[in-house]
Amino acid sequence: MRFVPTNLAGVYVVEQERQNDDRGFFARTWCAREFEDHGLDAGLAQCSVSFNRRRATLRGLHYQAPPFAEVKLVRCIRGALYDVALDLRPDSPSFGRWFGVELTAEDGRGLYIPRGFAHGFYSLADDTEVAYQISTEYRPDAARGVRWDDPFHGVAWPGPVEVIAPRDRDYPDIALDRLEELRGL
Repeated sequence: MRFVPTNLAGVYVVEQERQNDDRGFFARTWCAREFEDHGLDAGLAQCSVSFNRRRATLRGLHYQAPPFAEVKLVRCIRGALYDVALDLRPDSPSFGRWFGVELTAEDGRGLYIPRGFAHGFYSLADDTEVAYQISTEYRPDAARGVRWDDPFHGVAWPGPVEVIAPRDRDYPDIALDRLEELRGL
């Protein structure tokens, strides 16, 4: 695997190193030792998938409140998506900044998102499926989010949103009165 740093400290694009032959290819998508060698959290408590029937579906921006803050490795296993990590660490020099990358089933890349970030994505194709490796199990009582179109972060989604859950649509903006809630992510 190749770990490509982004403009946000701790966020990496994880590329496969494919071994090709007449059958196709083989590539590792997870190795705890390699993640640890790069100073990344290799804990794994849960794996999940999401299926997105229609192009222009937006999910996010999600995170879990402390002490259940989570690390995610996100990979597209069918279709294509635009994946976003948003820095919610109030004391970070990149607080409120985001990184986005296109992930496809064909390229096999993943996005490593550390604690302290919200995550969301926009499906670029019908029938897009996303696989998540997550360091902490899902806790409904700790589930939180930030509004996908909050002008504070200004994420530039690749097109108009056609499908979004009411919960994701109605999350609050990042506001100064919410900063204490974010501390400890």
